[in-house]
Amino acid sequence: MTRINVIVGDEVMPATLDDTPAARDFESMLPIDLTLSDYHGIEKVANLDRKLDDTGAPRAYEPEPGDITQYRPWGNLAIFYKPFQSSAGLLRLGEIDGSLEPLMRAGDFSVRIELAD
Repeated sequence: MTRINVIVGDEVMPATLDDTPAARDFESMLPIDLTLSDYHGIEKVANLDRKLDDTGAPRAYEPEPGDITQYRPWGNLAIFYKPFQSSAGLLRLGEIDGSLEPLMRAGDFSVRIELAD
């Protein structure tokens, strides 16, 4: 498992990536600067440049608050702040290890995701 930081403004949210092909593929993209937007009051989403390696991933996944995922059909990153039903095409990458408070902002905002020291 790989430790990363999700940085919103001056706030750092430590997170851990899973030991999966998808998470390792996402790690290869770091550091990355993204713009997060709210999606249906459940998750924050951002566009990624490409779909990640989903070798061996289950067809569906039921996300919990703090989960970092990719929605395979669209190729976007999604960080859940509320639980959601099992969804086909959702690929878990890892999870935020603490408070999600920095994500609770209105409108679009910048985030940087990088490897932790």
